[in-house]
Amino acid sequence: MQYLFRSWESFSADIGAASHILLLSDYDGTLTPIVSRPDEAVLPPEVRDKLRALAAKPTFSVGIISGRSLLEVKSLVRVEEIYYAGNHGLEIEGPGFKFIHPMAKAAQPKIQALLRQLSTKLTDVKGIIVEDKGLSLSVHYRLVGKSDEEIAAQIFHEVTSPWLRDGKIRVTSGKKVWEVRPPIDWHKGKAVGTIIKEKRSFLKSEQLLTIYLGDDTTDEDAFKIIHHPRGWSIFVGGENTSSNADYFLNSTSEVVTFLSRLRDLK
Repeated sequence: MQYLFRSWESFSADIGAASHILLLSDYDGTLTPIVSRPDEAVLPPEVRDKLRALAAKPTFSVGIISGRSLLEVKSLVRVEEIYYAGNHGLEIEGPGFKFIHPMAKAAQPKIQALLRQLSTKLTDVKGIIVEDKGLSLSVHYRLVGKSDEEIAAQIFHEVTSPWLRDGKIRVTSGKKVWEVRPPIDWHKGKAVGTIIKEKRSFLKSEQLLTIYLGDDTTDEDAFKIIHHPRGWSIFVGGENTSSNADYFLNSTSEVVTFLSRLRDLK
Protein backbone atom coordinates (compact mmCIF):
# COMPACT_ATOMS: atom_id res chain seq x y z
CA MET A 1 0.00 0.00 0.00
CA GLN A 2 1.40 3.37 -1.03
CA TYR A 3 0.64 6.88 0.20
CA LEU A 4 -1.38 8.45 -2.62
CA PHE A 5 0.23 11.89 -2.48
CA ARG A 6 3.66 10.28 -2.88
CA SER A 7 2.36 8.62 -6.06
CA TRP A 8 0.78 11.81 -7.40
CA GLU A 9 2.89 11.99 -10.54
CA SER A 10 1.71 8.54 -11.62
CA PHE A 11 -1.87 9.32 -10.61
CA SER A 12 -1.83 12.63 -12.52
CA ALA A 13 -0.55 10.87 -15.63
CA ASP A 14 -3.40 8.35 -15.48
CA ILE A 15 -5.98 11.11 -15.03
CA GLY A 16 -4.50 13.07 -17.92
CA ALA A 17 -4.60 10.05 -20.23
CA ALA A 18 -8.15 8.93 -19.29
CA SER A 19 -11.03 9.82 -21.60
CA HIS A 20 -13.49 9.53 -18.69
CA ILE A 21 -13.08 9.21 -14.91
CA LEU A 22 -15.61 7.57 -12.58
CA LEU A 23 -15.10 8.82 -9.01
CA LEU A 24 -16.88 6.68 -6.41
CA SER A 25 -16.73 7.20 -2.65
CA ASP A 26 -18.09 5.84 0.59
CA TYR A 27 -19.81 8.44 2.81
CA ASP A 28 -19.27 7.86 6.55
CA GLY A 29 -15.61 7.96 7.57
CA THR A 30 -14.55 8.97 4.06
CA LEU A 31 -16.31 12.19 3.10
CA THR A 32 -17.28 12.89 6.72
CA PRO A 33 -15.51 11.90 9.96
CA ILE A 34 -16.94 9.06 12.05
CA VAL A 35 -19.33 10.51 14.65
CA SER A 36 -21.19 9.22 17.69
CA ARG A 37 -24.63 9.24 16.08
CA PRO A 38 -25.41 8.53 12.38
CA ASP A 39 -27.54 11.68 12.11
CA GLU A 40 -24.54 13.84 13.07
CA ALA A 41 -22.52 12.89 9.96
CA VAL A 42 -23.19 16.09 8.03
CA LEU A 43 -21.37 16.65 4.74
CA PRO A 44 -19.18 19.79 4.95
CA PRO A 45 -20.30 22.43 2.40
CA GLU A 46 -16.80 22.58 0.91
CA VAL A 47 -16.93 18.83 0.14
CA ARG A 48 -20.34 19.20 -1.49
CA ASP A 49 -19.01 22.08 -3.61
CA LYS A 50 -16.03 20.00 -4.76
CA LEU A 51 -18.25 17.03 -5.66
CA ARG A 52 -20.55 19.35 -7.63
CA ALA A 53 -17.58 20.88 -9.45
CA LEU A 54 -16.26 17.45 -10.41
CA ALA A 55 -19.71 16.19 -11.48
CA ALA A 56 -20.09 19.24 -13.72
CA LYS A 57 -16.97 18.36 -15.70
CA PRO A 58 -17.79 16.44 -18.90
CA THR A 59 -14.90 14.02 -18.34
CA PHE A 60 -16.09 13.04 -14.82
CA SER A 61 -18.91 10.99 -13.33
CA VAL A 62 -19.38 10.90 -9.55
CA GLY A 63 -21.08 8.40 -7.24
CA ILE A 64 -21.63 7.79 -3.51
CA ILE A 65 -21.74 4.17 -2.28
CA SER A 66 -23.17 3.92 1.25
CA GLY A 67 -24.54 1.50 3.78
CA ARG A 68 -27.23 4.08 4.54
CA SER A 69 -30.58 3.93 2.78
CA LEU A 70 -30.70 5.45 -0.68
CA LEU A 71 -33.14 8.14 0.42
CA GLU A 72 -30.97 9.14 3.36
CA VAL A 73 -27.66 9.33 1.51
CA LYS A 74 -29.28 11.41 -1.25
CA SER A 75 -30.67 13.83 1.35
CA LEU A 76 -27.26 14.12 3.04
CA VAL A 77 -25.18 14.68 -0.11
CA ARG A 78 -27.62 16.75 -2.21
CA VAL A 79 -25.64 16.74 -5.45
CA GLU A 80 -27.71 16.35 -8.61
CA GLU A 81 -26.96 14.10 -11.59
CA ILE A 82 -24.63 11.67 -9.83
CA TYR A 83 -24.91 7.98 -8.90
CA TYR A 84 -26.16 6.99 -5.45
CA ALA A 85 -26.00 3.45 -4.07
CA GLY A 86 -27.75 2.79 -0.77
CA ASN A 87 -27.89 -0.27 1.49
CA HIS A 88 -24.45 -1.37 0.26
CA GLY A 89 -25.71 -1.30 -3.32
CA LEU A 90 -29.03 -3.11 -2.93
CA GLU A 91 -30.58 0.06 -4.38
CA ILE A 92 -28.89 2.30 -6.96
CA GLU A 93 -29.96 5.43 -8.80
CA GLY A 94 -28.15 7.58 -11.33
CA PRO A 95 -28.68 9.59 -14.50
CA GLY A 96 -31.20 7.53 -16.45
CA PHE A 97 -30.61 4.48 -14.25
CA LYS A 98 -32.50 2.83 -11.38
CA PHE A 99 -31.95 -0.54 -9.69
CA ILE A 100 -33.41 -2.34 -6.68
CA HIS A 101 -32.28 -5.89 -6.05
CA PRO A 102 -35.46 -7.99 -6.43
CA MET A 103 -34.45 -10.50 -3.74
CA ALA A 104 -33.86 -7.66 -1.27
CA LYS A 105 -37.29 -6.25 -1.97
CA ALA A 106 -38.84 -9.69 -1.41
CA ALA A 107 -36.96 -10.09 1.89
CA GLN A 108 -38.04 -6.71 3.26
CA PRO A 109 -40.93 -8.03 5.42
CA LYS A 110 -38.51 -10.40 7.20
CA ILE A 111 -36.01 -7.58 7.81
CA GLN A 112 -38.80 -5.44 9.26
CA ALA A 113 -39.93 -8.27 11.56
CA LEU A 114 -36.37 -8.69 12.83
CA LEU A 115 -36.10 -4.91 13.29
CA ARG A 116 -39.08 -5.01 15.65
CA GLN A 117 -37.57 -7.90 17.64
CA LEU A 118 -34.21 -6.17 18.03
CA SER A 119 -35.81 -2.84 18.97
CA THR A 120 -37.81 -4.54 21.71
CA LYS A 121 -34.99 -6.70 23.10
CA LEU A 122 -32.37 -3.92 23.06
CA THR A 123 -34.62 -1.18 24.39
CA ASP A 124 -33.03 -1.23 27.87
CA VAL A 125 -29.44 -0.96 26.61
CA LYS A 126 -28.53 2.69 27.07
CA GLY A 127 -26.98 4.28 23.97
CA ILE A 128 -27.99 1.58 21.48
CA ILE A 129 -29.41 2.76 18.13
CA VAL A 130 -31.42 0.38 15.96
CA GLU A 131 -31.63 1.97 12.52
CA ASP A 132 -34.32 1.08 9.99
CA LYS A 133 -32.88 1.33 6.47
CA GLY A 134 -35.79 -0.25 4.64
CA LEU A 135 -34.01 -3.07 2.84
CA SER A 136 -31.63 -3.65 5.75
CA LEU A 137 -31.01 -2.54 9.33
CA SER A 138 -28.08 -1.43 11.47
CA VAL A 139 -27.45 -1.68 15.21
CA HIS A 140 -25.04 1.04 16.37
CA TYR A 141 -23.32 0.64 19.73
CA ARG A 142 -20.78 3.48 19.67
CA LEU A 143 -22.68 5.26 22.48
CA VAL A 144 -23.06 2.13 24.60
CA GLY A 145 -20.96 2.10 27.77
CA LYS A 146 -18.02 -0.31 27.82
CA SER A 147 -19.64 -2.41 30.54
CA ASP A 148 -22.83 -2.82 28.48
CA GLU A 149 -21.20 -3.69 25.14
CA GLU A 150 -21.05 -7.38 26.01
CA ILE A 151 -24.73 -7.36 27.04
CA ALA A 152 -25.68 -5.67 23.75
CA ALA A 153 -23.63 -8.20 21.78
CA GLN A 154 -25.19 -11.13 23.63
CA ILE A 155 -28.74 -9.88 22.98
CA PHE A 156 -27.98 -9.13 19.34
CA HIS A 157 -26.54 -12.59 18.73
CA GLU A 158 -29.34 -14.35 20.62
CA VAL A 159 -31.97 -12.60 18.49
CA THR A 160 -30.20 -12.99 15.14
CA SER A 161 -28.83 -16.53 15.56
CA PRO A 162 -32.07 -18.35 14.58
CA TRP A 163 -32.43 -16.10 11.55
CA LEU A 164 -28.85 -16.79 10.54
CA ARG A 165 -29.23 -20.53 11.09
CA ASP A 166 -32.29 -20.59 8.81
CA GLY A 167 -30.48 -18.56 6.13
CA LYS A 168 -32.92 -15.64 6.37
CA ILE A 169 -30.34 -12.89 6.95
CA ARG A 170 -26.70 -11.98 6.55
CA VAL A 171 -24.78 -10.19 9.32
CA THR A 172 -21.59 -8.14 8.93
CA SER A 173 -19.83 -5.76 11.29
CA GLY A 174 -18.20 -2.36 10.86
CA LYS A 175 -16.96 0.42 13.10
CA LYS A 176 -19.11 -0.03 16.24
CA VAL A 177 -22.03 -1.30 14.16
CA TRP A 178 -23.69 -4.59 13.23
CA GLU A 179 -25.28 -4.68 9.78
CA VAL A 180 -28.18 -7.01 9.00
CA ARG A 181 -28.93 -7.55 5.33
CA PRO A 182 -30.91 -10.02 3.21
CA PRO A 183 -29.07 -13.32 2.54
CA ILE A 184 -27.92 -12.21 -0.91
CA ASP A 185 -24.46 -12.39 -2.45
CA TRP A 186 -24.39 -8.64 -2.98
CA HIS A 187 -22.07 -5.95 -1.62
CA LYS A 188 -20.36 -2.69 -2.50
CA GLY A 189 -18.06 -4.44 -4.96
CA LYS A 190 -21.02 -5.65 -7.00
CA ALA A 191 -22.63 -2.22 -6.76
CA VAL A 192 -19.45 -0.65 -8.12
CA GLY A 193 -19.31 -3.25 -10.89
CA THR A 194 -22.93 -2.46 -11.80
CA ILE A 195 -22.22 1.28 -12.04
CA ILE A 196 -19.05 0.69 -14.08
CA LYS A 197 -20.99 -1.51 -16.53
CA GLU A 198 -23.77 1.08 -16.80
CA LYS A 199 -21.29 3.91 -17.39
CA ARG A 200 -19.36 1.96 -20.02
CA SER A 201 -22.62 1.15 -21.81
CA PHE A 202 -23.63 4.83 -21.77
CA LEU A 203 -20.23 5.96 -23.04
CA LYS A 204 -20.13 3.08 -25.55
CA SER A 205 -16.53 2.57 -24.49
CA GLU A 206 -14.50 0.28 -22.27
CA GLN A 207 -12.03 3.12 -21.60
CA LEU A 208 -13.02 4.18 -18.10
CA LEU A 209 -10.73 4.98 -15.17
CA THR A 210 -12.41 4.27 -11.82
CA ILE A 211 -11.39 5.75 -8.45
CA TYR A 212 -12.84 4.37 -5.22
CA LEU A 213 -12.38 5.81 -1.73
CA GLY A 214 -13.49 4.03 1.45
CA ASP A 215 -12.54 3.47 5.06
CA ASP A 216 -14.37 0.42 6.41
CA THR A 217 -14.53 -3.35 6.02
CA THR A 218 -17.60 -3.02 3.77
CA ASP A 219 -15.44 -1.11 1.27
CA GLU A 220 -13.01 -3.99 0.86
CA ASP A 221 -15.27 -5.71 -1.71
CA ALA A 222 -15.02 -2.58 -3.86
CA PHE A 223 -11.24 -2.37 -3.43
CA LYS A 224 -10.94 -5.95 -4.67
CA ILE A 225 -12.27 -5.12 -8.13
CA ILE A 226 -10.41 -1.82 -8.67
CA HIS A 227 -6.73 -2.08 -9.49
CA HIS A 228 -4.20 -0.30 -11.65
CA PRO A 229 -4.13 0.34 -14.59
CA ARG A 230 -7.96 0.52 -14.83
CA GLY A 231 -8.51 2.07 -11.45
CA TRP A 232 -7.21 3.50 -8.19
CA SER A 233 -8.40 2.05 -4.87
CA ILE A 234 -7.80 4.38 -1.91
CA PHE A 235 -8.17 3.47 1.77
CA VAL A 236 -8.91 6.41 4.09
CA GLY A 237 -7.44 6.18 7.58
CA GLY A 238 -3.69 5.64 7.27
CA GLU A 239 -1.66 2.74 5.98
CA ASN A 240 -3.50 -0.54 6.47
CA THR A 241 -1.63 -3.60 5.23
CA SER A 242 -4.71 -5.82 5.67
CA SER A 243 -6.72 -3.74 3.19
CA ASN A 244 -7.21 -4.67 -0.46
CA ALA A 245 -6.69 -1.03 -1.47
CA ASP A 246 -3.48 -0.15 -3.33
CA TYR A 247 -3.18 3.38 -1.91
CA PHE A 248 -4.09 5.28 1.23
CA LEU A 249 -4.86 8.73 2.59
CA ASN A 250 -4.52 9.49 6.27
CA SER A 251 -7.83 11.20 7.04
CA THR A 252 -11.06 12.77 5.79
CA SER A 253 -9.25 16.13 5.71
CA GLU A 254 -6.81 14.64 3.19
CA VAL A 255 -9.80 13.50 1.13
CA VAL A 256 -10.82 17.19 0.89
CA THR A 257 -7.32 18.02 -0.36
CA PHE A 258 -7.50 15.11 -2.81
CA LEU A 259 -10.81 16.34 -4.26
CA SER A 260 -9.32 19.81 -4.76
CA ARG A 261 -6.25 18.42 -6.50
CA LEU A 262 -8.36 16.11 -8.63
CA ARG A 263 -10.61 18.97 -9.70
CA ASP A 264 -7.57 20.95 -10.86
CA LEU A 265 -6.03 18.09 -12.86
CA LYS A 266 -8.55 17.90 -15.69
